[in-house]
Amino acid sequence: MPTGHLARGGTALAEAVRELYGEGQTDYSLEPLVLVDARGKPIGRIEDGDAVVFCCRRGEREIQLTEAFVEPEWERFPRRDFQNLTFVILTLYHEKFKDLPVAFAPAKIEDTLGEIVSRANLRQLRVAESEKFAHVTFFFSGGNHQPFPGEDDVRVPSPQGMPYDQVPGLSLAQVTEQVLRGIEQRYDLIVANLANGDVIGHTQNRDAKIQCARLVDAHLGQMVNAALAADYVTLVTADHGNLEEMTHPDGTPHVAHTTNPVPFMLIDPHAQARATGVSRNVRDGVLADVAPTVLGALQITPPAAFSGETLAPGYDWGGRRRVLLLILDGWGIGKHDDTNPIFLAPTPVWDDLARRYPCSRLQAAGDAVGLRPGKAGNSEAGHMNIGAGRVVLQDDVRLDLAMKDGSFYTNETLCRTIHEVRQRNASLHLIGLLTEKSSHGSIDYPLALLRMAKAADLSQVYLHVIFDGRSTEPGSAPAMLEKLDSQVEEIGVGYIVSGVGRGIALDRDGDYAKTQRAYDAFVFGVGKQCAAH
Repeated sequence: MPTGHLARGGTALAEAVRELYGEGQTDYSLEPLVLVDARGKPIGRIEDGDAVVFCCRRGEREIQLTEAFVEPEWERFPRRDFQNLTFVILTLYHEKFKDLPVAFAPAKIEDTLGEIVSRANLRQLRVAESEKFAHVTFFFSGGNHQPFPGEDDVRVPSPQGMPYDQVPGLSLAQVTEQVLRGIEQRYDLIVANLANGDVIGHTQNRDAKIQCARLVDAHLGQMVNAALAADYVTLVTADHGNLEEMTHPDGTPHVAHTTNPVPFMLIDPHAQARATGVSRNVRDGVLADVAPTVLGALQITPPAAFSGETLAPGYDWGGRRRVLLLILDGWGIGKHDDTNPIFLAPTPVWDDLARRYPCSRLQAAGDAVGLRPGKAGNSEAGHMNIGAGRVVLQDDVRLDLAMKDGSFYTNETLCRTIHEVRQRNASLHLIGLLTEKSSHGSIDYPLALLRMAKAADLSQVYLHVIFDGRSTEPGSAPAMLEKLDSQVEEIGVGYIVSGVGRGIALDRDGDYAKTQRAYDAFVFGVGKQCAAH
């Protein structure tokens, strides 16, 4: 085992990452790296009898890797036959994992928009491509994976086998087709996510971002025109900002979510026939105000659980209406200059709708959606707030409060796991995201667990990092690894023994070949070898 200052594995992995940069790889898709000793033997592999704490929060991106460790029946790829492996998840990623040890089990949200619409015996349709399918189902329904009675869900496969910035349209045409079909079938409520703004906004490709905005505009026109012809009320909004900022003030690429407000637009074919004035106005608000607005058009009284209020007070809906809710993922309100792809792109549909119909701004970041003040919004918080009709405290706030008040360090599940590992003379493995501000997690959680292990006199602790490439700046992984190395050294226990890109380890598109690459690195030590210093 390596010893000495800055010999915790981080510097060795950092050197390997720089080599991979030279080959054109990026943090998001970095191939697996494994730390090896002087004989070339992988260090810190997950063994039977060990315990793993998956230190990520949220849900949809953590499912496949968790399945690989815990599913009793497994045929997707060869794996180790663990007979006694403790696998702890930080938050409940899916109802199927309810019997696993969950450190911070969530409270399921009742009386969401979807549940209320179902209770009214109305039909609803949810449509999204696979990159965002969980957002219009699991998150929109407050953590409920099962469709409500009368709810149909359509998952359109996202493109595979190519960089997304090479296909800025993604599967938008197929999503549009499903929405048009839903309008023809007269669903009472149709909720559709247009993933492009967020997915392409995370890339550095300027042309792809502008093309993305143009394509979203064109398909928006098709859906709105069909809805108008079918006498639907169309509500257009976004879950958070991203696409609207292309560069930082210093000119470097901007590839992360923003704190900008998002648009809200009310498109009603009856509007031209009604009196102007209050009935034509919509107010500014927060994402939690969208659900009460939808219920207003459906002529359903919002439940007491809603804290949001209608964005169209006094609006004359003219009786019960059908509603199309379009969520333009990552479509924030930005500057009218050459830093904003939405401004630069030809968007005649959006421009025309904004002139003809009432618009407002919704806060979609920070405490307006249950995140820390000043924190950029994200798709999970956005969809959860939209669907819940109230501000929902997000996992990062719950966990940050636990870190601040010390209850993280006394968490029963985590403390019991460390105690049992020490009793078995086994190893503790921490899978964590190498970032300080992602909605999927924070490196602070593994660091806190290292301190807990140190206090419990547990010496065999291994950290498996997932490189972010979304909430982190491009090319920042080596510096972050070296910083982590120093932090681990200061704590005095633990080694950083493997690393892999988020796009591989946290695939959410059913590409289990990617999941296997992460699993094989953590369990079998398969990957680019990095010699321990």
